[in-house]
Amino acid sequence: MKGVLLVNLGSPESPTAKDVKPYLDEFLMDERVIDAPKWLRAFLVKGIILQTRPKKSAKAYAKIWWDEGSPLIVLSERFANKVQQHTKMPVALGMRYGKMTIKNALQELKEKGVDEVLLVPLYPHYAMSSFETVVVKVLEEQQQYFPEMEVTTLPAFYKNADYIQALSESIKDGLKDFDYDHILFSYHGIPERHIRKSDPTRFHCKIDGSCCKINSVAHNTCYRHQVYDTTEMVKAYLGLPEEQVSSSFQSRLAGDPWLKPYTDFEFVRLAKEGKKRLAVITPAFVSDCLETLEEIAMEGKEQFMEAGGENYKHIPCMNDNEAWVKVMAKWVNEWEAKGVLAVTPST
Repeated sequence: MKGVLLVNLGSPESPTAKDVKPYLDEFLMDERVIDAPKWLRAFLVKGIILQTRPKKSAKAYAKIWWDEGSPLIVLSERFANKVQQHTKMPVALGMRYGKMTIKNALQELKEKGVDEVLLVPLYPHYAMSSFETVVVKVLEEQQQYFPEMEVTTLPAFYKNADYIQALSESIKDGLKDFDYDHILFSYHGIPERHIRKSDPTRFHCKIDGSCCKINSVAHNTCYRHQVYDTTEMVKAYLGLPEEQVSSSFQSRLAGDPWLKPYTDFEFVRLAKEGKKRLAVITPAFVSDCLETLEEIAMEGKEQFMEAGGENYKHIPCMNDNEAWVKVMAKWVNEWEAKGVLAVTPST
């Protein structure tokens, strides 16, 4: 019997330092998030970061927390429930970090008789710290606890035509009644070395401004190439003027070069260059979370306005909107019917 496993990032149990600390510990100790030797990772995370970061992060979570709980969890659950309404297969939801574990989600599917699983990492783009770590964790749990299960992974869908249409229409709805003079696509940031580590050729990804435009097998696992592809395809779908669109990267840690330009720097630059009405979208995420609701919708607005901006709008992620639900249902149902994946990139 076939079933679907949706996996998103995860969340602390509550917006308190007590609950944020173990969540951050699990997240930052992931070798695909901080890819240092284990001894150094433990020193950085347990010896330095976890001494101060939980309190600061808890305050940020408290600003965006809903009565129902973590926005990321609530929105992911709504999405999973809606997808379930469009398919006969059991649909389970797990989180890479936190107490909604992947193991429990696989157990839920097993108890319903599932022995063939379609894994759907809820990330449009491939990165070792998001998409890859989900796949690795699921396969580890499957091999250890559910060896009778077969797992097929839905590939990164960053430029699939159905996804681009749903994303573009969601952005179009968000832009209604907003007279923007610039749109910023802000993507989750990663260290530059992650790009090079994910390059199977070991020579193509130079992050020099041209390598992303030269066709290569490296693009299958190149986060930078994939996010810029998403921007270009949405821009083409919506007919957005070249001069009114740019991309940037948010949420970096100190000490290493991360993908540029940095979103917080862009807020200041755009305002000082006379962009007064800014719309910001965050297509690295399909569900709103701390990084979109606090860092972009709140902190980003403050940074832009302080730099001279006059009007600012954060456009929500697709979350559980019907178009996005129907796209996912189409993919999983085609897999159930044909045993093949419907997620083929547009050319």
